Amino acid sequence: MRTYAIGDIHGHLDLLLAAHDLIAADRAAAGDAGSPVVHLGDLVDRGPDSPAVIEHLAGGIARGEPWVVLKGNHDALFLDFLDDPVRHPEGLRRDLSWLHPRLGGAATLAAYGVRAPADRPLAQVWADAAAAVPAAHRAFLAALPLAFARGQAHFVHAGIRPGVALDAQSAVDLLWIRDAFLDDRRDHGPLIVHGHTALDRPRHYGNRVNLDSGAAYGGPLTAAVIEGRDVWELTPSGRVPLRP
Repeated sequence: MRTYAIGDIHGHLDLLLAAHDLIAADRAAAGDAGSPVVHLGDLVDRGPDSPAVIEHLAGGIARGEPWVVLKGNHDALFLDFLDDPVRHPEGLRRDLSWLHPRLGGAATLAAYGVRAPADRPLAQVWADAAAAVPAAHRAFLAALPLAFARGQAHFVHAGIRPGVALDAQSAVDLLWIRDAFLDDRRDHGPLIVHGHTALDRPRHYGNRVNLDSGAAYGGPLTAAVIEGRDVWELTPSGRVPLRP
């Protein structure tokens, strides 16, 4: 059973289109008629083209592309800001907000034509954002699932809480978890395919695979193919195996 996956996009439409091209080439080589492509979340923030990324993915799904798009913590932060800019999002450190430079929310607003928030009242920034972001974009992000299971793989954005049944995971853990998941070496049943924690390249740890190769910070966007528990990174030269 073949499934394709793409790591954290963070507003980089050019990288996303290139990743889709790599998948199309692998499909052609494998004679694949339409195995699903799972996007692991974080469509927005830090990069320059967040609205175009949302439009591209929503449009592809509408025309019947076999795409699954998961919600990432940055997508949730964006929605939280649009819903209530004062309420602190669950999972986010108390000393940070979506508009903090570390989070990249200002880049998303700028891509929607909203002026940088540093020198303006929060209420004014929020009002401009609420008017600028299409309702269809908000609805698309709000409806994104938190997990997707297929064959021997389980796809999530950040990870899972070890020892908790996969169907009983909390949204906060699926969107935000790090050390409790990353440091756990036990078998989780299916192979957990995730992003969220940026690396210099994708890595296979035996019980999990991290496909976030740092597109948010100038790194590449990883596209991979999973068959059973075997994983290959897709490159212009073809498949490169990812092994524990």
